[in-house]
Amino acid sequence: MVKAARRAGRPERTSVWLEGKAPRGGGARAGGGQPSGLDRDRITEATVRLLDAEGLARFSMRRLAAELKVTAMSVYWYVDTKDDLLELALDAVYGELRLPAAESDEDWRGQLRTLAAGYRALLVRHPWLSPLAGTFLNIGPHSVAFSLAVQRVIRLTGLPAHGQMGAIAAVFQFVYGFGTIEGHFVERCAAAGMSQEEYFRHAMRAVTQSPDLSEVLHHSAHLMEARGGDTVQEMRERDFTFALETLIAGIEAMVARG
Repeated sequence: MVKAARRAGRPERTSVWLEGKAPRGGGARAGGGQPSGLDRDRITEATVRLLDAEGLARFSMRRLAAELKVTAMSVYWYVDTKDDLLELALDAVYGELRLPAAESDEDWRGQLRTLAAGYRALLVRHPWLSPLAGTFLNIGPHSVAFSLAVQRVIRLTGLPAHGQMGAIAAVFQFVYGFGTIEGHFVERCAAAGMSQEEYFRHAMRAVTQSPDLSEVLHHSAHLMEARGGDTVQEMRERDFTFALETLIAGIEAMVARG
């Protein structure tokens, strides 16, 4: 994208939140004469609905305009590019997160669990979030509020300053990966018209019938049994909880070592 912009003599794209492209509080683009019945918030809400319903690959400005019952040019009154709109949608869903209050009496462990669980649920609820979060700068107001909340909680751990960003990476890159894989699995189940249990059993049957994979299944069978859980969701909850508690214990150990 950057090289193409250079060849075309256009400035490189940075972010919809920079260069006055979007007011920090949302709302319509400055200036009069905009199409009636539309504003940037309504367009962003429709974008989120479409992305949830149809996915990132099928999203287009023309499809959005049809959803809003306007022309594509009407949408372009409020945003310059499709990327700008995707960035607005990305930040909008970060606004769904419940952030611990700065004056909370809960200790850092409980606050970290809240943030991690909320971020995981967000990634599962909006599977298109993870590729966009890895593409854009994530500097919208809701994204920044989430980042500040995470930093504040990590400061409460007692970790030295030079280790705090590493702790954030350990916890939230784990959550990002876990939530991304979980969200994609839920999407695959829905696309196949199966419940998660049905899809899991179907996949396990396929694995057991493959000579090349039977050894892997044999060695992991006792781990699956020890993990417990009657449903895919229960198994996943146990894995996530244990992994997160392991990371929390690691932070505690690093604080004690320091």
